Amino acid sequence: MPFNRLYLTCLCLGALATSTPVAADSIKVVKGQISDYYIPEVINYEVTGIVTDENGQPLERATVMWLYSPAHCNTDAQGRYSIIGTDNDNKLCIYYPGKEMLIMERLSQQRQVNVKLQPKTSKSTALERKAAQATQWYDPTDNTTSTYCNPMNISYNYEPWNNNTRNGGSFRSSADPMGLTYKGEYYLFSTNQGGFHYSKNLSDWDFTPASFQRYPHDDDECAPAAWVCGDTLFYTGSTYEGLPIWYTTQPLSGRFRRAIERNTLPTWDPYIFLDDDGKLYEYYGSSNEYPVKGVQISRQDFTPISKIHDLVLLQPKQHGWERFGMNNDDEVTLKPFMEGAFMTKHNGLYYFQYGAPGTEFKVYADGVYVGDSPLGPFTYQRHNPMSYKPGGFVQGVGHGGTFTDLNGNYWHVGTCMLSLKYKFERRIGLYPVYFDNDGIMWCNTAFGDYPCWNADYDMKYPSERFTGWMLLSFGKPVTVSSTDSTLTASSITDENMRTYWSAASGNPGEWATIDLGKVMTINAFQLNYYDHHTLQHNRANDTYYQYRVWSSNDGKEWQLVVDKSDSDRDTPHDYVQLRAPLQSRFIKVENLHMPGNGYFCLSDLRIFGNANGIPPVEVKKFKVSRDKNDPRNAMITWLAQPDAYGYNIYYGISPDKLYHCITVNGANEYDLRGLDLGTSYSFAIEALNESGRSKLSKTIYVK
Repeated sequence: MPFNRLYLTCLCLGALATSTPVAADSIKVVKGQISDYYIPEVINYEVTGIVTDENGQPLERATVMWLYSPAHCNTDAQGRYSIIGTDNDNKLCIYYPGKEMLIMERLSQQRQVNVKLQPKTSKSTALERKAAQATQWYDPTDNTTSTYCNPMNISYNYEPWNNNTRNGGSFRSSADPMGLTYKGEYYLFSTNQGGFHYSKNLSDWDFTPASFQRYPHDDDECAPAAWVCGDTLFYTGSTYEGLPIWYTTQPLSGRFRRAIERNTLPTWDPYIFLDDDGKLYEYYGSSNEYPVKGVQISRQDFTPISKIHDLVLLQPKQHGWERFGMNNDDEVTLKPFMEGAFMTKHNGLYYFQYGAPGTEFKVYADGVYVGDSPLGPFTYQRHNPMSYKPGGFVQGVGHGGTFTDLNGNYWHVGTCMLSLKYKFERRIGLYPVYFDNDGIMWCNTAFGDYPCWNADYDMKYPSERFTGWMLLSFGKPVTVSSTDSTLTASSITDENMRTYWSAASGNPGEWATIDLGKVMTINAFQLNYYDHHTLQHNRANDTYYQYRVWSSNDGKEWQLVVDKSDSDRDTPHDYVQLRAPLQSRFIKVENLHMPGNGYFCLSDLRIFGNANGIPPVEVKKFKVSRDKNDPRNAMITWLAQPDAYGYNIYYGISPDKLYHCITVNGANEYDLRGLDLGTSYSFAIEALNESGRSKLSKTIYVK
């Protein structure tokens, strides 16, 4: 075979005429007028064959080419072709008018490849795209909701093309959120979104692009801080080298100006707090060695004007929840991380908040220290962590921010663990926050991934936020249109965000059906999509989901319930509150469109309402065994109930302060490793089923 070179003109155009990267036999360097050209030398040879139609008749002037290459040839009257290729040219593409274009694999040793083309068939489907229909349960022209359901249904950005995504493929992520109220609306800033989300009710979120990024790999948009001063909104990101501080009075325009070009402090995970006396403070730090720091800064140029204070350092030997690991069970690999500083002032006290022990764990949480001054000294609050959610569908609520709504109620946004394709694959959760009569700050995560009433409702008591709509879909049988690889349909109802099912394609008409077992009252759905074979990195304007939800009582006759066939919204955790209760046994979701050419893929289809039966009875044989050798740990057990699908474990520092809640589904024990040394606790438990909640058990006091 001849030993030839690739044409220099191809290199000048910036592309090689091959379908895959060239594995060069050698490299030839050619000196150009302004630069050197590195030309791979490869072995070229002739590939031949015959192209025929479905009846074996030769096709003249059929085009034969290497996939994604300008190199091609045409067949003669006998259907013969000859094309020059290399071992890297492993995909032949053959086209003839009226025939299906064929792409076929070729092994490097194959020098003759004969091809038979088939008649072109219509790609149209029976699913005609029409304007979405309104039903008595859902109106696509008026779908504002009065409830919300975690994880937050925002347009999480896709991770850029980098080492994080190459092994697992495209995935969405955001974290390190902070919320604020500005000019009558709610704003959500979070890591690497290329802008921010905003809402009028904390349920329905829109996105505004606003690029704060100067260089492709800067962290200008990582762990951001935003604050309001008068009529001005300020913003900055995380850095060890200094970043601009931006400002605007019209954030929805997406246009921010630079107040300063470069911050002087190494402010990783910053938060800037404006006290009611007009003084400005900055808190920062993310480390498993150094404490979080605080300093007063100038309102003119944001430079330090006080001493820099070391505020707080983790104490995992005292505080079990600060230990590293998925369940605070890894004290060998790394020291735990302290990060995500935040400050809230309430009734004259300063509540300094921080995240620990690691964002990739289900036990990621926010703790709080309390002081009389914005720079301390601070005292560790006996009720800690402040926000904690290691169980249920959504797990983790760390490195967050606290803000008030228009009614003066407090809310906390925090980072939720997913960590499936990459350890920093994350979501965001929203939870109400309260201060009790003793000044204890706590975050209510009970029923934190069930439908709850949003900020339109002025509710002062924690028990009022939960709608009472129970989970109807857990463990229910699922049938699907198809399955890709080994991904099982049962993942759709396993209440685990880290498992998923995928159809064999993303084509319209792929579907999944859940059998609830009997007719039940349905109030809401949550479609938790996942990305399988998706090709998307960073944000795109054409990212959206379209689907229909159907209802049946016999699995044969179907009625349209929700029609999103013309939706243009990016809703990866789409939550739909029905306008009226639906009576149904079977629920089918029919795919119409997936973004990024991805397959139709769901981590869970969650259905909420009521089975109209009898709530479970009170839990029996509830027991808490605190480890005598390590009192940071306790094993919690109880008698499994046949009429319950799950349980809520409540505990706290006294019987009237059972502020922590851990949801356990399908089990009757829990290994709790988040207790503090020297603190006594009270525990209680309730059972959950599709018709309601049991009576709370008697409280157990554990020294």
